[in-house]
Amino acid sequence: MHTHGILRGKSHISSSEDDAGTYFPSVKRDPGRYLQPCSDSVKAWLRSMKNAGKVLLLITSSHSDYCRLVCEHILGKDFEELFDVIITNALKPGFFSLVPQQRPFRTLVNDVEESEGLPSLDKPGWYSQGNWPHLHELLKSMTGKTEPKVVYFGDSMRSDMFPASSYGKWETVMIVEELEGEGVQGSEAAKSRDTRAEPLEKKGKFEDQGMKTPSAASEQWGSYFMDVQRSGGGEEETPKLTWCSHSIHTYSTMAIPSVESIADLPLDYKFPRFSPDKPCTTGYYPRPPDSLLKRYESLP
Repeated sequence: MHTHGILRGKSHISSSEDDAGTYFPSVKRDPGRYLQPCSDSVKAWLRSMKNAGKVLLLITSSHSDYCRLVCEHILGKDFEELFDVIITNALKPGFFSLVPQQRPFRTLVNDVEESEGLPSLDKPGWYSQGNWPHLHELLKSMTGKTEPKVVYFGDSMRSDMFPASSYGKWETVMIVEELEGEGVQGSEAAKSRDTRAEPLEKKGKFEDQGMKTPSAASEQWGSYFMDVQRSGGGEEETPKLTWCSHSIHTYSTMAIPSVESIADLPLDYKFPRFSPDKPCTTGYYPRPPDSLLKRYESLP
């Protein structure tokens, strides 16, 4: 069984129904300015897993109304059909670390949480808040397995990778956009789709404003994956993994630049995994970042 959380928008503030501030009104007024629709390959990937009998979950800390706004734009009006269980306002990482009494699941009525928490999770559906133990029991019931295998996709070490692997003992796939800033490209389909879909006036929008693309390596901090340790009065430099890179290798099963980079692969494709007894470059798909490849020979 595979669990896939692909919603990556982060909304930890109040319901967008209030239209407070400028963020929610702006996104509601023109979603296409801020949200990029998923490619057909990603949608087909989700459907193929569903058709293969996998249980698909979407777990997000966003509130239900914002989740619906985003998903309808990036996945389509029928996005709910792609997932067996949708959990909003999950308040990660507490979803994984807190016991059921501290964070029960709640049902929703018109995007408003019911005041009474649920004693257990008995069937698929759309829920709010919640906890890993009750979800685990539901997955056991749905799959008929005493220890269902779960693969969880996320882009936050704090909210996704560390708690899911440490508490849930799930397999974790970290989406690391910084890979694209170090020479790692997504799938050909993704690249061609980006070229077709992006309006001409939006091309180069970052460069036009004197900005780098979000995944570009920082001129001030350098590589996201590698740093150097200076010794001997600052004359000797020894390459070292950054904390971010070390955490990815420790708490992730593998790392990818985007979901689109694997969407065209067969469901039974065998991916390399991070492991203490393997080189630190093992576990990145489709390949490691340039900084690791260049420095690998001198890594401790």
